[in-house]
Amino acid sequence: MDLYSLPAVTALSDCVTIVEHQALKIVRIISPKARAAIALHGAHLLSYQPQKQSEMIWMSEAAIFDGKAALRGGVPICWPWFGGLAAPSHGFARTSEWQLVEHRENENGVIVCLGLKDSEATRAIWPHAFALRLWVEIGDELKMTLEMENTDTTPWQFSAALHTYLNIADIHTTSVTGIGPSYIDKLQSNQVCQGGETLTLTAGIDRIYTQPEAVIHVEDHNHQRTLQISNQGHNSAVLWNPWANGAAAMSDMTDDGYQTMLCVESTVFSPSLQEGQTLAPGEKHQLVTCIAHS
Repeated sequence: MDLYSLPAVTALSDCVTIVEHQALKIVRIISPKARAAIALHGAHLLSYQPQKQSEMIWMSEAAIFDGKAALRGGVPICWPWFGGLAAPSHGFARTSEWQLVEHRENENGVIVCLGLKDSEATRAIWPHAFALRLWVEIGDELKMTLEMENTDTTPWQFSAALHTYLNIADIHTTSVTGIGPSYIDKLQSNQVCQGGETLTLTAGIDRIYTQPEAVIHVEDHNHQRTLQISNQGHNSAVLWNPWANGAAAMSDMTDDGYQTMLCVESTVFSPSLQEGQTLAPGEKHQLVTCIAHS
């Protein structure tokens, strides 16, 4: 899937165009600093590649672009809940059609904003009024800011994640630091565990790190780079890789797909919907992830 060679359907500026891939409309950014692609389906970042760097975001070669299914890879937006707290899993934001609100350019790069508001379809799933904005800042680094606003007359609770799939050369030679000492292990019945300072993987992982440091470092040795993930507005960082058995069980991931990806997610975690973070009417909350490299 080469999104950057697709013909433009609409040119919005020198750097921003709309393209189509199968059933999806995609905002494509090609600038002197970096290039990126964001599907309106789910406000889903599909690609981010700074100049003179390998792709930083992993997309499954078997992802389904039918405009209905959640996309495997990229940066899915999990909202208004994270995980299987209700149906659909990870909420409805990642399978909703968002609108392009604005785009602008400056010497630092390109900023794209997409929006989603409650509708009859969303209220049938989750009976609350809201307004979401996703700002994607594309330059020497990538910054994604998900702003959620309670436009209802009563408080509501939420959990959320920017479910970032990082593109790495080889999971076997990748190490992670800055995740903190304590985690909830979803592969061990949500047992609370203690880990070491450096994580290297030899099997599948699904962990909620509850005391992450300000910056998480992913040493992508075979790409000869370090990815620096800085999160804000979160209470945890989720790390996930399904490994061979998990990948083989997924229809939208190739059997070897797990070898070149690692999810490091900026997360507002909650064990239930009722225990989620509360937003009063008129209040806003921002969940942020920033990815840089060295």
